[in-house]
Amino acid sequence: MLMERIATDRKRLHRMRYKGDVCMKKKHIETTLIHHGYDATQHKGSLTPPLFQTSTYTFETAQQGEASFAGYDSAYIYSRLGNPTVELFEERMAALEGGEAALAFGSGMAAISGTLLAFLKAGDHIVCSNGLYGCTYGFLEVLEEKFAITHTLCEMETAEEIKYSIQPNTKIIFVETPINPTMKLIDLELVVKVAKQHGLLVIVDNTFCSPYLQRPLTLGSDVVLHSATKYIGGHGDVVAGVTICKTKDIAEKIRPIRKDVGGIMAPFDAWLLLRGLKTLAVRMDRHSENAEKIAAFLRNHELVEDVWYPEGLLANKQMKRGGGVLSFTVKGGKEEAQAVMDNLKLIAIAVSLGDTETLIQHPATMTHAVIPKHVREQMGISDNLLRLSAGLESWEDIVGDLAQALQKEKTALS
Repeated sequence: MLMERIATDRKRLHRMRYKGDVCMKKKHIETTLIHHGYDATQHKGSLTPPLFQTSTYTFETAQQGEASFAGYDSAYIYSRLGNPTVELFEERMAALEGGEAALAFGSGMAAISGTLLAFLKAGDHIVCSNGLYGCTYGFLEVLEEKFAITHTLCEMETAEEIKYSIQPNTKIIFVETPINPTMKLIDLELVVKVAKQHGLLVIVDNTFCSPYLQRPLTLGSDVVLHSATKYIGGHGDVVAGVTICKTKDIAEKIRPIRKDVGGIMAPFDAWLLLRGLKTLAVRMDRHSENAEKIAAFLRNHELVEDVWYPEGLLANKQMKRGGGVLSFTVKGGKEEAQAVMDNLKLIAIAVSLGDTETLIQHPATMTHAVIPKHVREQMGISDNLLRLSAGLESWEDIVGDLAQALQKEKTALS
């Protein structure tokens, strides 16, 4: 009897430790990143969530299959429609951003395109922050060409400016903050206030911050997007996206688009992302610390004209820290900027961000090359602008590599 009671108590304690919010009504984000939504007792005590690497599922009877397709039974049908590993990732992301539901996609662009398609029809209009990821801008051009869905770029510095950009057929305000790659910040509470006055949906690309540094839904936004390839995964080994919605009703409008267009997330990718989330808090603090040190070094270098990194009142208002990305301009033009890149030995020349490795790229000819030059310049993307994603290496070694690369260019110019 004693052994049975001990075994029962152990199971009870184990269940309290891992099952939802039994022990704590409100968990800190560092704990949510690791535990939310997973009950190890339901998976034979496996500490790590299992990978359901399957494309389809069996039914006990033909009647169950019929009921499932009719929506009367909650059994899994096909992994394009739902998968346990993917759904655990969705549930955790919703909790992290403070939303009621999330939808996982096969890439960040699948999340952006699928979400926009869910709320737009031919002839509609979007107001966008004056600065967008190159492929987001490219998709907006496709929408205009094929469906006459137009867009207006707006600085969004004042309420009047935003209101001036709104048209009778405007349906969405789409915001990046910080903006890629200029790192300009948009006041989300200001945008939300104007949007609500006009009955518009506010969609925020939160890729550069992750929910650890910024939570737009808590500031009034309706939808948050991530390229989960970046900080969510954190190791440069997965391509994925996710959309988090303030309400389940919003999510249900996006779900059919994902189902029918088919931009789904693979189970193994979801498993990798769940693994990446466990270290997100630790990584974001290190990324931010390194970026702060790098920005301070660059500001004092004679070959660097300007440095852009999130700081100041607005950053303190809506962000926990400045994040791991910064941009800077090198004296000269494209040739000088690219020469500095070629001089680097430790820092890798590569697009993307949020990896453990420090990465550098030239937006005008790489991530934003699809955007016409006059529009790039309007966005503040000059030919001598470089974007750097601070990795997890020693900041002294990163700064040392930048120092030698800039010194080599200085010597070449003299």
